[in-house]
Formats: sequence, structure tokens, C-alpha cells
Amino acid sequence: MELKDRVALVTGAGVGTGRAIALDLARRGCHVVVNYSSSRDEAQKTSREARDLGVKALCVKADVGHDEEVRAMVEDALAELGRLDVLVNNAGVTSFIPHADLEAVQESDWERILGVNLKGAFYCVRAAAPSLRQANGAVVNVSSVAGVSAIGSSIPYCASKAALNNMTVALARALAPEIRVNAVAPGFIDTRWWQDREGYDAIKQFAAGRAPLKRVCQAEDVAAVVMGLLTADLVTGQVVVVDGGMTIAG
Repeated sequence: MELKDRVALVTGAGVGTGRAIALDLARRGCHVVVNYSSSRDEAQKTSREARDLGVKALCVKADVGHDEEVRAMVEDALAELGRLDVLVNNAGVTSFIPHADLEAVQESDWERILGVNLKGAFYCVRAAAPSLRQANGAVVNVSSVAGVSAIGSSIPYCASKAALNNMTVALARALAPEIRVNAVAPGFIDTRWWQDREGYDAIKQFAAGRAPLKRVCQAEDVAAVVMGLLTADLVTGQVVVVDGGMTIAG
């Protein structure tokens, strides 16, 4: 797929990985819909920077865990920009809970994490599918190595990403041949998600030390793989791990 003059919706695009993806798309001449749920100022900044790169940018608030908000967001995007060619499901949430502490996991953790990470991605694909089908478009889900190796911030988070990986394959089958669906599964990403956590430096050092490539992901590393999946016209139903080789370490 040639990205120039296409329109892409990126969820959770105000900060971190979503921001990097939105701006990388803009650099390639793709108009962007910058979704956010709470990071309004950051999302508006991302939109301004995208416009400075010479493309159109629309900033839309929506909680992807609510189907009606997702449908309204897609309608707004189509009304303003006329088409939708690309969907990047980047929005995600977690709770930091030691895996062994089963009693610490609350029903609200399951509802919130599955609601955004799994159901939210489905809602976005479903709402965008008619437009994506017309455009022979593409979807990339931002998953996590937590869904591959079951190592991550909490058991509900790991489960949500494993389910997202499975759903990626199911959607790739269901939406072919018009729409390609893939996922990228980053390892530790050096963004605000982790930087606000206690013990961040030690966690980063451990992750980098364990990876054969001896470094952790930056948001731009993930964005680069997303661009590759969007432009690789014969790739669908794949989950690409981006972790410096950490999951293959002994």
C-alpha cells in the first residue's frame, strides 16, 4: 500500500507509540485521525505536528471501549476526511499486579483491560470495515510480547494481548481479500508508560541486558514495523515481535 494521500486512524495517538506512529504516517504523506481518551493536550500537539508535516489531521476524543463512541469517531473521520484506508489499534491500558498475587486482581481490572485492549480493537475494526473494504485497506493491532510469552504487567494484560493476537488472525481470515490485518508485539518500550513506574531504570536495564541486541524498544522502532506491515501487500494474519530478541534469549 502506498501511504501518500491515504487516511489513517490511530487510536491512543496522543503520546508514546501512538504518537510516533501518527507522525511517521504524516511524514509519508498520510492524513491522520488522532484519537485520545484523556490526553487531550498531547493529542492536539500530535495533530499540530502532523499538520506541520503537510497533511490533514483530525483530533477526536473517544473511549474505544465503548462501541457507540467508536462508531461516532469513525463517522467524524469520514465526514471530515472523506475516506479511511488504515486503522492502527494502539490504545491500551493495564494494571500493574504481580502475577502471583491472584487476590489483587479485581473484576474492574478485567473489565477495563479487556474492554480497551480487546473489545476496543474489535469495535474499531467493525466500525471501520466498510470504508477499509472500499479502500483495500489495512489494520495493524499493537499487541505486546506479553501476549506471546505471558510475561508482563499483570495476568489480565497478558491475557488481553494473547486474545488480541488470536483475534488478529481471525480477522485476517474474515476480512480477506479486501482488508489485511496484522499485529506488532513490542517488548519493553521506553515511553511514559514505564517511565512513570517506580524502579523504571532497573527494569529497563534488566530488559536491555537480557535482549541479544542489548537495547529496548523506542516508540519509533515500533512505528517502523507498523509502516512495514502497512506497506507489505502480501502479509496478513501475522504477529511480528519487536523486542531486541528478548523472547529468544535463553
